[in-house]
Amino acid sequence: MGSLPSDIEAFLSTRFIHLVIGGGTAGLVVATRLTENKDVVVGVLEAGLAAYEEPGINVPGRFCETLGTDYDWQFATVPQPGFNGRSLPWPRGKVLGGTSALNIMTWNRACKEDYDAWEELGNTGWGWDDMLPFFKKSERLYESDAEDQLMNHSYFELEFHGVDGPVHTSYPALYGTSHRYWHESLGRLGVETNRSHFSGSNVGAWTSLTSVEPSRMERSYSATAYYRPNAGEANLVLLTGATVQEVLLESDKGVWIARGARFTYRGQEHVVHTEGEVIVCAGSVQSPQLLELSGIGNREVLEDAGVQVKVENSAVGENLQDHPLTCMIYEIDPSIPTIESLRTDPNAAKVADLEYETSRTGLRTTLPASVAYLPFSHYLPPDDLAQLGHSMLASSATPTKSAIQRSKRDEILIRRFTHDQHLGQIEYNFDLSNYSPFYKSEPGKKYATMMQMLQYPFSAGSIHLPPTQKGKGKRATVEDKPVIDPKYYEGPGGEVDKEMTAKAQRFGDRITRTKPLADIIVKRVCPPERDGEEEEEEDFTNWVRDNTVTDWHPVGTCAMGGKDVSDGYVVDERLRVHGVKGLRVVDASIMPLQISAHLQATVYAIGEKGASMILEDWEKGRVSEFLEKEFFCMRSR
Repeated sequence: MGSLPSDIEAFLSTRFIHLVIGGGTAGLVVATRLTENKDVVVGVLEAGLAAYEEPGINVPGRFCETLGTDYDWQFATVPQPGFNGRSLPWPRGKVLGGTSALNIMTWNRACKEDYDAWEELGNTGWGWDDMLPFFKKSERLYESDAEDQLMNHSYFELEFHGVDGPVHTSYPALYGTSHRYWHESLGRLGVETNRSHFSGSNVGAWTSLTSVEPSRMERSYSATAYYRPNAGEANLVLLTGATVQEVLLESDKGVWIARGARFTYRGQEHVVHTEGEVIVCAGSVQSPQLLELSGIGNREVLEDAGVQVKVENSAVGENLQDHPLTCMIYEIDPSIPTIESLRTDPNAAKVADLEYETSRTGLRTTLPASVAYLPFSHYLPPDDLAQLGHSMLASSATPTKSAIQRSKRDEILIRRFTHDQHLGQIEYNFDLSNYSPFYKSEPGKKYATMMQMLQYPFSAGSIHLPPTQKGKGKRATVEDKPVIDPKYYEGPGGEVDKEMTAKAQRFGDRITRTKPLADIIVKRVCPPERDGEEEEEEDFTNWVRDNTVTDWHPVGTCAMGGKDVSDGYVVDERLRVHGVKGLRVVDASIMPLQISAHLQATVYAIGEKGASMILEDWEKGRVSEFLEKEFFCMRSR
C-alpha cells in the first residue's frame, strides 16, 4: 500500500469507541458531545474538507455563492411529472459542517404541534416539551436591545432560548429597506406580529433570527461552533476527504451488528473498526444511500443495485418530504440598495467588501428577515378547507408501500385542514433581490422576491440507489448519484399541494399590494401582471407548476417510529436502525413528518438529543457489563 499521510495513519491506528459517518450539521454535534466523556474516543469521517477561511461561507451577505461549487454535492432530482418534466438541482453541503455551511442562516423553530405529532406516531420523548431543552442547549442568543426591538420587531422571550450553547444566533445588524414596512403591511391584512415565535407557535409576522456571530459578523455553523473549539481534544479524531462506501455489518448468531466502515481516502480504500456504535449522520440524501449500500433496504432496490440483502426494510429511502418554494418577482424603486447589485456591479462589490473587511458593516451583513407563517384559514373559508380534507381522507384509504406509516401520517396531515388548527401552513418571506432561477433581471432595474413555502406537503417521494445491476451489470457505489424522486405535486395529495400553493400565491401577492410595502413596488414581473384582471380571480396554478423549486429542506428518508422492521419505519425512538445492533441514524432523515420551519435549529436539537441518548445507553451498557462480570465472578468463587 506504500506510505500513508500522517492524518490517515493516526486515524487508522486509533482505537475508537464510536464512529460518526458525516461531519455535517448533526454529525459534528454528536461527535463533540460524545467526547465530553473523556473515556469515549470518537472518529469522524467526512467526505468534504474544512473551509474555515472561505468568504462564500463565512460572510452572511454572500449566501448561496457556494451552491454548485466543490462545496456542494450537486445532486439533482429525476424529471418531475408534477413540474412538467423539470428536474431540479438539489444542493447538499460537501464540506466540514455540511449544509449548515451553505444555507441562508435562518434560525427558527416549528410549532409545538409539529413535534408532538412525532410523539403521536409512537416516538416517546420527541414532543415539544422533551425537545425544548435540546433546542436551548445548542443555542447562544445575543439579545437585541430595546431600540432595535422597537424599530425592527426583533423580539424574544429569553426563557425559550439558550444563552451559552455553541451556535451563535443574532438578529441582523442591517435590515433591507423593505423590512421597515413588513410588519405594518401584514398588520393591515389581519396578521399580528408574533413577539415570541420560539415558544411553540410561529404563526404571525416576525423578524428572523440568524445563525451569525455578531462581533465578527460571520456565519456560525457546526464546524466553527462545535468542532473547531474542540479540535484539540485527544478523544476526537477527524478525517476529512474520506468518503464512506459502506457500514461493515457482521452476522452473529443470526443478528447483524455494525462493526465499522469501509472508506476511500486519496484514492485508496481503508477499513476502520469500532468497539461501540456506528452513527450515520449523512443527511436525508446520503443516509438512506449509505444504509442501502450496506445491505439495509428494499430487497428489489438492493438487488437491482447489485447489493447483498442483509436487512430487508422497504421503508429505507421512502417518505421523502420537502418544502416546495415559489418566488414571485417584483420590480422595485431603483434607488433601494440590494445584494443582487453586488453580483452585477464589480465596483459596488469592491466597496461593499472593503466596508465589511474594515468595519463588519454594510450590505455584506444583510440576510432575509421579513417572515410570516400563516394557517390556510387566514385567507380560505372553513368550508373550502373541510372539502379538501374530506377528499384527502377518501384518497388516503388507497394502499401504499408503507401502509401503516402513511395512513397515520396522512391522518395527521388531513387533521390540519380543519379551521381550528392554528398552524403555520404557509411561509412568506420577502427580501430584496431577484431569487428566481426563471426570471432574468434587466440591467439598471432593482427587484424584490416574495418567497412562499408550503410547510406540510402531502407529496412524499423517495431516494434510492440507481439500478446499476440492470444497466451496467455492476454493484452500485457511493459515486453513483442516488435517484432522488420527491414526487412534487403527484397523486391526489400532490394535487392538493399544488392547489394550496396556487391559492396561497394570491395572498402573497396581496401582501405586496398593501401599503406601506406597496409604496416601494413598481410592478410584478414574474409572473407578469395581467391587464384588467382582478387579483382575486387570478389563477396561479400553471405558473406554480412551472416555477416551483426546492427550498432544500428534505426530511423523512430514515423515518423514526415503530418497534421493528415490520412497523414501516427505519429507526426506533432512540434512533437505532431496526434489525441491526450498534447502528444509529442521527440527522434530518429521521424526521417522520415535515415541520413548519427551516430545518437547521431542529437538526442541531436532533444531534444534541441523539448524542445524549447514545451516551446514556453506553453508560447503561457498561454498568450492565460490569454487573454481569461481578455476577459471574461471585458464582465461580
